[in-house]
Parts: sequence; C-alpha cells; structure tokens
Amino acid sequence: VQLAESGGGLVQPGGSLRLSCAASGFTFSRYTMGWYRQAPGKERELVATISMSGMSGSPNYADSVKGRFTISRDSAKKTVYLHMNSLKPDDTAVYYCKVDAFGIPYWGKGTLVTVSS
Repeated sequence: VQLAESGGGLVQPGGSLRLSCAASGFTFSRYTMGWYRQAPGKERELVATISMSGMSGSPNYADSVKGRFTISRDSAKKTVYLHMNSLKPDDTAVYYCKVDAFGIPYWGKGTLVTVSS
C-alpha cells in the first residue's frame, strides 16, 4: 500500500488549495479514505473522510473545516482530493492521507500547508 500526497504550499489567508493523494497497492474503490492534519506542537487530527465508492452517506468533516473544505475521490485515478477554501492561519499543518486496508492503518508522508500573509 502506498499513499502519496501532493499539492501543499504557502497560501495567503482566504486563499484556496487542492491536495491530492494518489493511492496504490489496494482496491481503492473498496475503502474509506481520510485526510488528517498535524499542526506544530499538536496531535494529529481528523479533517475529513469519504466512504468507499458507491456507498450512501455524506462525507464526514471536522467541525473546524465544515463549509470550507470538500473531500472527493476519483476511482479511475485512484486519487482522493481535499479542496480547501477560505484558508485560515489555523489550517497550517502537515496534511496526511490515510487508509485502513487489510486491518492496518497506512499513512502517506504528508504535504505541508502554510497559511500566512
């Protein structure tokens, strides 16, 4: 299982970014995917999850990002996205992609998002 995040960078407050997580080594469409983040000096926290393809139910979001972030997935590309709008300095963190596959949690190496003027 491999997860590779990309799309991070420096953005001004109020700006937008789209993160991508390319997945391989498992049947992508059959697993719930998640985005997490870890800010300096803080514990890693859940940002959003999206169920396996074809499953009913809405994605889940942390209260702190509801209405600003959108998680989506493309099974053909085996990629999960995190669209981030109205970014705030508090969103500064390393963002990680995660999947629980074969009973084991797998994490990507993360991509850094810095929100600063």
